[in-house]
Amino acid sequence: MKETSSHQRFMREAVRLSHEHMSAGRGGPFGAVIVRDGVVIGEGWNQVTSTCDPTAHAEVVAIRRACQALGTHVLKGATIYSSCEPCPMCLASIYWARLDALYFANTRIDAAKIGFDDEFLYREVGLPLDRRAIPTVHLPMSEAEQVFDDWLKKPDKIPY
Repeated sequence: MKETSSHQRFMREAVRLSHEHMSAGRGGPFGAVIVRDGVVIGEGWNQVTSTCDPTAHAEVVAIRRACQALGTHVLKGATIYSSCEPCPMCLASIYWARLDALYFANTRIDAAKIGFDDEFLYREVGLPLDRRAIPTVHLPMSEAEQVFDDWLKKPDKIPY
């Protein structure tokens, strides 16, 4: 029962952040908290309109803050609580950060009902390049290949 009440408590915090900052005009109705060992290590709310940054979604902001606080790009052992099911960008960020678990309150269907429809993006990422809405062209370059070759040989690289 304690674990369930912890999940509820952290989800309530994500929802509180979403409501507080949406009401204050700082962005859309989304909030997120990242927790490790029962402690919030990063929190975020949607800041797309207030920062003029289309990537400043609640989950991405929370990930950035948690990584800064811990001085690492890896959040293994942590869980993210989001007031809404993440969009494809945020979901990818959650995977890149290596979070252990994701809990969300509202679904993407709920979000679509209020004008935040991510279905287009979910469909778009799976399409072949020549069928995407934004023209997407593969333009290979030997210089780009060389950078990758140099990365493979780099002795002090930090893999991620």
